Amino acid sequence: MKKFNHVFASILFLFAAVSFAQEEGQQEREPGHYNQNKFKQLYEEFATPNTYRSASGAPGPDYYQQQADYKMDIRLDDENAKIYGEETITYTNNSPDDLEYLWVQLDQNVRAKDSKAPLRNGGGVPLAEQASSFASKYMTEPFDGGFNIDYVKDASGKALPYTINFTMMRVDLPSPLKSGGQFSFKIKWNYNIPDHTVNRARSGYEYFPKDGNRAYVIAQFFPRMAVYNDVEGWQNHQFWGSGEFALPFGNYEVNITVPADHVLDGTGELQNRKEVFSKEMLKRYEKAKKSYDKPVLIVTQEEAEAAEKGFSKKTKTWKLKAENVRDFAFATSRKFIWDMQAVKMGNRDVMAVSLYPKEGNPLWEEYSTKVVAHTLKSYSSHTFDYPYPKAISVHAKNQGMEYPMICWNYGRPNEDGTYSDRVKYGMISVIIHEVGHNFFPMIVNSDERQWGWMDEGLDTFMQYMAEQEFGEAYPEAIAPNAKYPSRRGDPAKIVPYMSGDQSTIAPIMSNPENVYQLGANAYGKPATALNILRETVMGRELFDHAFKTYAQRWMFKHPTPEDFFRTMEDASAVDLDYFWRGWFYTTDYVDMGVKGIKKYYVSDKPSEKMKEYMAARNMTEADLPPLVYLADEESEDFDSNLKGKSPSENSKTLKEFMMDNMTAAERAAVKEPKYFYEVTYEKPGGIPMPLIVEYTYADGTVKNITYPAEIWRKNDKEVKLVVSSTSELKSIVVDPKMETADIDTTNNSWPKKESESDFDKFKENIKGQ
Repeated sequence: MKKFNHVFASILFLFAAVSFAQEEGQQEREPGHYNQNKFKQLYEEFATPNTYRSASGAPGPDYYQQQADYKMDIRLDDENAKIYGEETITYTNNSPDDLEYLWVQLDQNVRAKDSKAPLRNGGGVPLAEQASSFASKYMTEPFDGGFNIDYVKDASGKALPYTINFTMMRVDLPSPLKSGGQFSFKIKWNYNIPDHTVNRARSGYEYFPKDGNRAYVIAQFFPRMAVYNDVEGWQNHQFWGSGEFALPFGNYEVNITVPADHVLDGTGELQNRKEVFSKEMLKRYEKAKKSYDKPVLIVTQEEAEAAEKGFSKKTKTWKLKAENVRDFAFATSRKFIWDMQAVKMGNRDVMAVSLYPKEGNPLWEEYSTKVVAHTLKSYSSHTFDYPYPKAISVHAKNQGMEYPMICWNYGRPNEDGTYSDRVKYGMISVIIHEVGHNFFPMIVNSDERQWGWMDEGLDTFMQYMAEQEFGEAYPEAIAPNAKYPSRRGDPAKIVPYMSGDQSTIAPIMSNPENVYQLGANAYGKPATALNILRETVMGRELFDHAFKTYAQRWMFKHPTPEDFFRTMEDASAVDLDYFWRGWFYTTDYVDMGVKGIKKYYVSDKPSEKMKEYMAARNMTEADLPPLVYLADEESEDFDSNLKGKSPSENSKTLKEFMMDNMTAAERAAVKEPKYFYEVTYEKPGGIPMPLIVEYTYADGTVKNITYPAEIWRKNDKEVKLVVSSTSELKSIVVDPKMETADIDTTNNSWPKKESESDFDKFKENIKGQ
């Protein structure tokens, strides 16, 4: 049978020869073809590997990162919605450089009364605007929410000179901080806490007028060290509002004083539980540590409602300690219901925790902690076992923000407790997303200020997988026989964005401040790209191993985009430079289709086209070995007697070869293809992708073939392929399952499917009435 396969390889030689000539001509017609080739390596785009970051994508032998340790005393003034703080920062210089000054981030200055952040965007008069937005812009004084710095001193109490430039503060050192050295200094500050329901602040309070209480979700509340590394030096790009945070790892000891009737949780482990918990709360907490199947209430709704009426003038101090985290945040209120359950993580137990006011029920008590636990298991299975002691989900109106071990999430029922599927799924999804941020960027600590997609895109991709797994694990939570309705990740859902106005689309590899549609650019498109990479380009086994390799290489470190791209190739042996270029470095889109199809039959005689081909090369039949020819059904010299016959009946050369090289049994077993098709596929889109094709034949047979993306490497516009079959080809569909984010499916079928006109749709609607 192998001999017969070689015969048909020679039959297809003619197609290959003609196709090669066409490709060769195409390259000649396009000057600079190689320089424009979408499969060339990304040497021009990537930073040169070095001893800090290797060509494999792993940290190099000289990789380093700085450390910033904090000891803080924080006081929350609930009556005036104000925070007071004092901190001692111990900064360790692990870099090879001597540092003359330190840069400290003052993110709250984005809300200073004289902040330039609101002035950075242009825009004309809107046709309409919400009343709250209109009033905020034109009828109220700007909120005075910036840091008030009382002092900056060294460890001995001597004042240090400092300069504040918007959201960055340079602290000038008395002498350069040598490589390997440490420097401790103190900062005292305060600021007014904003109402986070106004202008979607990432941190602040929500006021509840019915009971007069506030629920606080507090972050970016202290002066934080900027990152110094081998890529940027000091990452002191200003915080304008969209590009989030770049932070070094460190250890935290934080004492937070709040009203005595508040409950509080935050980053790290509580050090004085016996002092701030009642005896009943301690008993419930011990029970929660052994409850793996459902949450245990630490503070009940009845207790929270009673506390709402107290407004204690006394205070309690909650002491938290966290190791190897990049940030710190906390939530506090007398309104909070509090529940917890244990999650088995390797040989450790991790606590899944939720804090929520009564306004979040019944939705939150039903789903929040359950979703936290599911997220930790799902993400860990694709990366590494979650290393921190807990993960907290806090209910906050219109919020979705993440910090180490804690996050705030939206999802509020109506006042009567009812809620729509949209609210339920929105809440589940945002909890998965924000808890998932513990992995990216809280542990795999990328630079959010510069590369928003490295955490948002990877997290949204992981979120998509966790959502689908949630639907499988909790089918009662979704519609019967349905998949979880993920908002992002499915290739078809990114099509409207990628097919949109190119003047308002930026490459994924853009700073978050410089893109038009941040949600699609940094969340949806990279998540879709990774989903396609996993499901269609690489396959799950190769992708999952490479992705886990990246996560484990860079956990508790600072990766760059090149480290991710290189690791994915290094751990899989899949050349993905074309993929990264198309999806991440350009605004190209995917569009492939069927351009045309021709039918051929085996013949003993060369066609006129073949004769022209030989004449152009000064060749005759005598110059060639015995060949099997193919005749185009549409050519003028086509012999209709060739139809309905097998190749060996139409070609004496083929019949003789079979008689000389095959036994009678082998000849009897052969299924000779009667039909040969030359199919021309086109690629109007700029991104090369695997060509996924479904072939359907007259006998009912359906064959699916995935041609690798490399099929476009020599001709980016179109490619011809030969299809042989024993049955007549009836239809072709490109990307039948919509796996590639193809923006135009009108060219995906042969015969071409006629789209239904608006008039036809109108007639069908009339019939149905």
